[in-house]
Amino acid sequence: MGNFFASLSKVVHASLGLAIILFLILFFDNGGFDFDQLFWSWLFRYFHVVSGIMWIGLLWYFNFVQVPNMSKIDDAHKPAITKVIAPAALFWFRWAAVATIITGLIVAYLNGYLHQAMILGIGTGVSKFTAIGIGMWLGIIMAFNVWFIIWPNQKKVLGLVEVAAEDKPIAAKRALIASRTNTLLSLPMLLTMVVAQNLY
Repeated sequence: MGNFFASLSKVVHASLGLAIILFLILFFDNGGFDFDQLFWSWLFRYFHVVSGIMWIGLLWYFNFVQVPNMSKIDDAHKPAITKVIAPAALFWFRWAAVATIITGLIVAYLNGYLHQAMILGIGTGVSKFTAIGIGMWLGIIMAFNVWFIIWPNQKKVLGLVEVAAEDKPIAAKRALIASRTNTLLSLPMLLTMVVAQNLY
């Protein structure tokens, strides 16, 4: 049993297997589901939520755990974070952002409100489109920050690209501001997403 839990791959595969088994139980208990637009919308929403949890979870890890505690770590141990943990976390962070945006756009398309949401419901008279559109645009802004501000600057800070020593603090500050901006936008983004799905 210890070997099982020592392997992340085994645990993730088992979790996926349990999810599939649970889906099949619900599928047969319901007498089946039609593999129609509603089904594909649900499936991509599931992927959207999973990738969103990974993305925002890592955003909050950086802002609530790693960054506030780096000053408490002595210099001899900091490379464990900067050379191993941070690059791995940033890999999952940036690709989870991409997956969240893509699956969100697919869900909006499948449900027929992609255009209306992207124009924030202007001229439609439908408040739900305004709410989900705000959430979508906040998510897109946050993903832009991840790929075009946080990641390029973190590469400099972590030494993944060569820069002058005096440029590292500047890059660190830019990455921090963008990351804190995403933290600032995260609760409003989640609010509008949940409101759009549950209050209209």
